[in-house]
Amino acid sequence: MTSAQVEQHDRSAGGDAEGAHDEGEGYQRGLGARQIQMIAIGGAIGTGLFLGAGKGISKAGPSLILAYAIAGVVIFFIMRALGELLMYRPVSGSFSEYAREFIGPFAGFVTGWTYWLFWVITGMTEVTAAATYMTYWWDIPQWISALVFTVVLFAANLISVKLFGELEFWFSMVKVTAIVGMILICAGVLTLGFSDAGDTASVTHLWSDGGFFPHGIGSTLMTLQMVMFAFLAVELVGVTAGESKDPKTVLPKAINTVPWRIAVFYVGALIMILSVVPWTNFQPGVSPFVAAFEKMGLGIGAAIVNFVVLTAALSSCNSGMYSTGRMLRDLALNGQGPSFFTKLTKNGLPLVGTTFSAAMMLIGVWINYQWPGEAFNYVVSFATISGMWAWIVILVCQIRYRLKSDRGELPKSSFRAPGGIWASIFSLAFIAMVIVMMGIDKDARVSLYCAPLWGLLLAVAYLALKARDPQGKAFAKRS
Repeated sequence: MTSAQVEQHDRSAGGDAEGAHDEGEGYQRGLGARQIQMIAIGGAIGTGLFLGAGKGISKAGPSLILAYAIAGVVIFFIMRALGELLMYRPVSGSFSEYAREFIGPFAGFVTGWTYWLFWVITGMTEVTAAATYMTYWWDIPQWISALVFTVVLFAANLISVKLFGELEFWFSMVKVTAIVGMILICAGVLTLGFSDAGDTASVTHLWSDGGFFPHGIGSTLMTLQMVMFAFLAVELVGVTAGESKDPKTVLPKAINTVPWRIAVFYVGALIMILSVVPWTNFQPGVSPFVAAFEKMGLGIGAAIVNFVVLTAALSSCNSGMYSTGRMLRDLALNGQGPSFFTKLTKNGLPLVGTTFSAAMMLIGVWINYQWPGEAFNYVVSFATISGMWAWIVILVCQIRYRLKSDRGELPKSSFRAPGGIWASIFSLAFIAMVIVMMGIDKDARVSLYCAPLWGLLLAVAYLALKARDPQGKAFAKRS
């Protein structure tokens, strides 16, 4: 590729020509460095850690720490692969846009609608969960809390992108503060011996109570699917690219925080908790944070954790409303969704797409209340595999982009992923292993049942769209 061709590609694809990029998408760059950093940090911290880790500990014991550490390395590779693509072309459509460019229009169609569905389902479950957490303090009907939360977050998302970022900043701050506080308390118990757990607290609990792998390596491998589920939404920072004030500077810094985030908030927190409380004291369905507080004689722990998981649920719902509106607009801009999703408010916000997604979340909440049986659980379980689909697409696109840029067919990214295509190939193999583990686990297997049905539905919709699109707008790569 000649220098003139590279310059022309930058102008058309939005590489370094941010002005052209803004005119093409219409968004306002209202997210600052402080907000992007906390969105990146908070994206990896959710109910999977605060509530779900109890089940993982009961299955794998202290070796769950290793599972989180290895999975954390893979997540870092995924995020660096995404970072390489973002610095090549920072677009709000993110993975859907890259899938369209490097794999094909059908891949972009599937990725956009699948990521939209992932966040709608997540929003349904999280706003329902948030309403449940409210009953800890007040005996009010859950539907009222769910409705209020949805309306408030919906309104915040339609005021300005800056307000969305501010909400995410403070939601993330609560989660980070809770984990750091727990780590400091556990450190005090281990070194100073205070609290009811002071006499028995010891790092030897990590290997003395049945060993580091008390149920064998196989049981540890079976926890990988719930470990990866805990990291879902870490890729959300990529969707903010089109609205970051300085994406070329802010996004690489946010992505590079992934290793220490995982080291501190997951590995560090679990090491401290499992040193203070033997892993045999934890049970599925009970937050490890609550169990640790109770062991230390701190009765206020349950209320604190309930507030934190409420915050985590609202944060997830807020992120869902943000990302779904952007994804629907990207699909519409490419002729792969209804054209009315392209409309923006004066503040540069996707009004119709966000409204439609919020309405779907409320319908889901109502369905969950009316029929809280297995049928709804099957749909919810699809969130895991649909979320991982975005990671697969990111890795495949990075491989294809790296090969093209190395051949000089595309400009090289200013933020190249370490390990190149080999790190991405390793990550794809790891994700494939996790999917196999999901197929073996009868409790997680249902996640895989919905995927072929969703794929068939998308294929039929795509063929119908193609039949109604004689100009082929929906089938041309945006470049």
